Amino acid sequence: MRITEYEHLEGLARAGLQSLRPERTRIAVGTASCGAATGGREVLQAVRQDIEELGLDIDLRETGCIGFCQVEPVLEVRRPGEPRVLFHNVDARKARQIIHTLVTGRMPVEYALCWIPLDGERPTWQLPRYDQLPFYAKQQKIVLRNCGLIDPESLAEYAAGGGYRALWRALTEMSPDEVIAEVERAGLRGRGGAGFPTARKWRLCRLAAGEEKFVVCNADEGDPGAYMDRAVLEGDPHSVLEGMAIGAYAIGASEGYIYVRDEYPLAILKLERAIADAGAAGLLGRSIFGRPFNFNVYLARGGGAFVCGEETSLLQSIEGKMGEPNQRPPFPAQKGLWDKPTNVNNVETWANVPEVVGRGSTWFAGIGTGGSKGTKVFSLVGKIQNTGLVEVPMGITLREIVFDIGGGVLGGKKFKAVQTGGPSGGCIPEKFLDLPVDFDELSRTGSIMGSGGMIVMDEGTCMVDVARYFLDFLKEESCGKCVPCREGIDRMLEILARICNGEGRTEDLVLLEEFATTTKDFSLCGLGGTAPNPVLTTLQYFRDEYEAHIRERRCPAAVCRALVKYSIQYERCNDCGACLKLCPTGAIVGYDKRPHYFHADKCIKCGACLELCKPGAITVA
Repeated sequence: MRITEYEHLEGLARAGLQSLRPERTRIAVGTASCGAATGGREVLQAVRQDIEELGLDIDLRETGCIGFCQVEPVLEVRRPGEPRVLFHNVDARKARQIIHTLVTGRMPVEYALCWIPLDGERPTWQLPRYDQLPFYAKQQKIVLRNCGLIDPESLAEYAAGGGYRALWRALTEMSPDEVIAEVERAGLRGRGGAGFPTARKWRLCRLAAGEEKFVVCNADEGDPGAYMDRAVLEGDPHSVLEGMAIGAYAIGASEGYIYVRDEYPLAILKLERAIADAGAAGLLGRSIFGRPFNFNVYLARGGGAFVCGEETSLLQSIEGKMGEPNQRPPFPAQKGLWDKPTNVNNVETWANVPEVVGRGSTWFAGIGTGGSKGTKVFSLVGKIQNTGLVEVPMGITLREIVFDIGGGVLGGKKFKAVQTGGPSGGCIPEKFLDLPVDFDELSRTGSIMGSGGMIVMDEGTCMVDVARYFLDFLKEESCGKCVPCREGIDRMLEILARICNGEGRTEDLVLLEEFATTTKDFSLCGLGGTAPNPVLTTLQYFRDEYEAHIRERRCPAAVCRALVKYSIQYERCNDCGACLKLCPTGAIVGYDKRPHYFHADKCIKCGACLELCKPGAITVA
């Protein structure tokens, strides 16, 4: 049915609420990429098989990522009149136990993680509410509001949470200029990295000369360890479509493109379904809501080039050209896709728009800090207890994210640094843990907000090696079009490799800073302009590690193989012979009941013996 009146939208929402508050038991299994990678598909199959074999009247659904990736696969049970119950680390055997317990009429809370309220129901069993868990307690979900809670393939369930009401409001109650003004009052800044004011970008595109204009969603997420965009596309694709439609109305565009990398096949499937369903309902296409507004969305699949995260490279790629940046100005808002005015925002920015327009700018502007409004989604990974996606209000401290939400450093080790902003971000040391997280504060440390990657590092991390690793990634991903980026990254990488190999010279530190500054100041696009950040911040905050590598020929973290020496502490060795049998090169020599020793010339420093030795007799320095 085409939705042309508000009553139609309300009817769709009622159908969605009936699905979310079913009159029969509903089970939802998390099968987004994180859930699927840990066995979610097998859990889904086991549940489906049990339902069929036992002849149970159960509504089985799939859902997206609920954010707490550490506890995947997850399974949610909702019985009529009761809150949702979330089960964690579920496998096929555990799923069957849950099903068979449900048959008896009892909720198997002994396997559960928490309960999630819906409509104010209270449980009759003892179990923490989800926002009482440390991982969720300090989060505030706007972008991730539906992820893991609705069936991403259900248009009705998206409508049940207020979906497409913001688009209705924009088309029926607001002029395009009023929409832009509302976004401006909210203080929404682009979440793709640069933090450019969204309304200013929209207004530039609206005022640009030309009848034909485009809006584009940048879903080319290429940062190592980052998967915020993927989770939104897999778990709540309609939020992005609605945001793009509102933006298109404000700008005067009738076509939009979502540029998503081909490495996200599940996100592509969810988007294709959402576009088809929205089109069939009249929420995309011609005369949306019966108004004189036409808007179609198309998918453009990228090959996975990191440089295509830069908007001019992305537009080149959509046109079928090689993804290389163009000199700006002119900016895409003036001359973009096929030389027409084009507005580019990323997934997270578009997903914010329906909430800004639907709930109002005053509400949104009340969250965050003076210059950074709203929330930010981070992928919290690395040496951290609780990995996952976290959405927090701007202004929260790094300490709260790492220790309160993330649970602290893995294995009880000492925190060393956190890198924000992906491979082009900076490494922030312990002394800045109480720094408020927003666009301006992070930039003062030499780092950036970026798209939202956050990698935690412990005392076993070599910061010189970290800088080398990220530059190696950026060298491979640079398009090579401009000399400062192409040659600057290459020269810095050569120097870092030399230092890690024990061949560093004192003057290398001066050269690194010179190359970093030149690359930063004169590169054509943001990739080259931010590429030196890992080098500059590690030099600034961890210079002693560089000096140890160069002057002492020593890696303090014992990571750089050329500077590492293994030895056996005879007083600790129990002569078990395990390391002797394990060593692949015969570098460990010894006999039963006699102390073992190393042949340094044979040792390849693989570290296998270090991990194996239970008495801790093998040491590295």
